[in-house]
Amino acid sequence: MRQIAQPGHADGWPATDRRGFLRLGAARAGAARVTGPGPARAGVARPRPTRAQLAWQRDELAIFVHFGVNTFTNREWGDGREEPAVFAPSALDARQWAKAARAAGARAMVLTAQHHDGFCLWPTATTGHSVRQSPWRNGDGDVVREFVDACRAEGLRPGLYLSPWDRNHPAYGDSPRYNDVYVAQLTELCTRYGPLAELWFDGANGEGPNGKRQAYDWPRFWDTCRRLQPDAVRFSSAGPDVRWCGNEAGQAGDPNWSTMDPTAIPEPGAQFETGRQDLLQHGDPHGTVWQPAEVDTSIRPGWFYHPQDDARVRTTDDLVNLFFTSVGLNGKLLLNVPPSPAGQFADGDVARLAEWRTRLSSRFAYDVSASARARWRVTGARTAQLDITLPRPVSVGVARLAEDIARHGQIVAQHSLYGRVGQEWRLLASGSTIGYARLHRFAPASLDAVRVVVEDAVAAPERVAVSLFADTAP
Repeated sequence: MRQIAQPGHADGWPATDRRGFLRLGAARAGAARVTGPGPARAGVARPRPTRAQLAWQRDELAIFVHFGVNTFTNREWGDGREEPAVFAPSALDARQWAKAARAAGARAMVLTAQHHDGFCLWPTATTGHSVRQSPWRNGDGDVVREFVDACRAEGLRPGLYLSPWDRNHPAYGDSPRYNDVYVAQLTELCTRYGPLAELWFDGANGEGPNGKRQAYDWPRFWDTCRRLQPDAVRFSSAGPDVRWCGNEAGQAGDPNWSTMDPTAIPEPGAQFETGRQDLLQHGDPHGTVWQPAEVDTSIRPGWFYHPQDDARVRTTDDLVNLFFTSVGLNGKLLLNVPPSPAGQFADGDVARLAEWRTRLSSRFAYDVSASARARWRVTGARTAQLDITLPRPVSVGVARLAEDIARHGQIVAQHSLYGRVGQEWRLLASGSTIGYARLHRFAPASLDAVRVVVEDAVAAPERVAVSLFADTAP
């Protein structure tokens, strides 16, 4: 766990886009054509995503890369006393990481530029505990550079994680001095490697090598990021742009509101002190800022590579379920895949990612809603109904619902999905929030019509987009 304070314990919509990525995100321009007037809007507009937040969510899947001295000591949390010489990958290949991520359908990657042990994967001027003092590339290597170059070569958006807790640096615990060090590290990462998509932080705050605790200057950290990387989203349990989902099990909340009260968790890690872990999981329907949830988990039991876990990689079925419990519940999935000491993803992990992509592509291959007729009706102040008629009966087992968050934010609080079999309407699925995406799986049924009922909302309902996926080619 990285979030806890102490040690001891994450247009068109075809199946793939022109680069071969899964396209399970943006609402289809041709899906379920809607007719009929929308409701008049009144009152204060709901919070909406910025352009950077919308791009982040449309990525849907990103790959997390935990790599560092822990990879070579077979540990999860280093203590900062590791010799830089232990970092000696024999065949580091960041392009292999990026190709595997792209084959999985990811659109972004995030690298642990520094973990709690304080070892920096770039040649920083702020500490001697870095790749500059390792034998790798004869001390001239830069993992961050190779990572961002590989991402861009494969069409992926790069992001970086910089642990605020540094168990090696002698300044840690001397708060003003260490905050200067940390800002200097942020500045190096934000100015040397071009545009970044995400800057990833946790609230880890233990003792430094001097036995002292650190008081972080989070406002200064946030301002540095925004000034130097204005298009990058900043992730932590306190946002300010993207929040932690509250667990590392791959499970978004239900409900999962993308809005938050920014005063409830004032800084990373404060959810443990305020007892507001529930807010991370579910968001706040009346929140005043847009702060969607990122769902982080690992393909293996741990975050760093351990050879004893080679036989404990998530199954393809588990990964498919993970997509539905993260992206399918209005989140974004950040799946960790740790490189081995050689500096490459293990063959079994790469194969599993490819199998996962194949399974998802098959599941979302046949969208039968493009030729459907649809009618939207507002039935009350906070209720509405969407009726979709298919040209002919077809076996459907998955539905995707989406709100137009870019224009209206998130509104739906409770909904149900019905299907017509012959002359009988059957309940297929129900749930609370929709937001960017809500995926429903149900027993395949031959349907000639589908009905979405908005049963409750936090404002006047706006039109909901629906895509329906057949089990086989229609």
